[in-house]
Amino acid sequence: MDFTGIVGLIAGIGLIIFGIMGDEGSIALIRFIDVASMAITFGGTIASTLIAFPISYFKRIPSQLKITIQKNRYDPQHYIETIVDFAKEARKKGLLSLEEKANQQSDRFLRESVLLVVDAIDPDKVRDTLDNELDCLEERHSQGWQFWEKSASFAPAFGMIGTLIGLINMLANLNMDSSAGSSALGAGMSVALVTTFYGSLAANLILTPIGHKLHMRHNEEMLCKQIVVEGVVAIQAGDNPDHIERRLKAFLNEKKRDYDVHGGTAGAEGERVGRSKKKK
Repeated sequence: MDFTGIVGLIAGIGLIIFGIMGDEGSIALIRFIDVASMAITFGGTIASTLIAFPISYFKRIPSQLKITIQKNRYDPQHYIETIVDFAKEARKKGLLSLEEKANQQSDRFLRESVLLVVDAIDPDKVRDTLDNELDCLEERHSQGWQFWEKSASFAPAFGMIGTLIGLINMLANLNMDSSAGSSALGAGMSVALVTTFYGSLAANLILTPIGHKLHMRHNEEMLCKQIVVEGVVAIQAGDNPDHIERRLKAFLNEKKRDYDVHGGTAGAEGERVGRSKKKK
């Protein structure tokens, strides 16, 4: 598991509590607990998200949260090594020899990509088929992180709405009780601002980071799948395995490239992250 997200959340909450308590201790913390403010901020955020997205998006929340705490399952170096092994096998025994090895792969996309080549489908159709699948995958994944990012935009808005409600009530009470002094005004103002605090906290410590983590996991997966696409197309074209390896290593960050292999750099494509393909 990837515990960095959990550690970050606990650390963030802990530091905020530490900052709130300061020299006053738990007494100061009580000022930041207001049930009505929680209802307005969190309830309003959930309500707006329900309006913006169908219920099916909410059903995906457990699986999406699971993704954020799982270790990255996609290692580009592993995919490059696998593709190079396929290329060497094809060069020695022909494309048909790849079928048995392809069926042993646990990654469905890799398995089906190699089988497309084995079936001797036109190279342009192979690329079009795989690129179309990646387009559909990207569309599905984008729905996930957009759900969290949109929710993050709602939270501060409802925090501000709660603050406005609190200010209106506070000013109305002051008008009814003109004897109330500056101390009453300060107390009412602090309660009104708690909702803004809740909204900012929810957006910046929970919702936005989850959306970003999902987007990052998507990019990691898409990078490996793009390596597969380029690799199988190169295998079908009969490219030299060494050339294929150099070409695919261009997808890696500079620090991850193995410069000792075949004594060369990977080329200009190294800055590529995620998917970057030409639309046809």
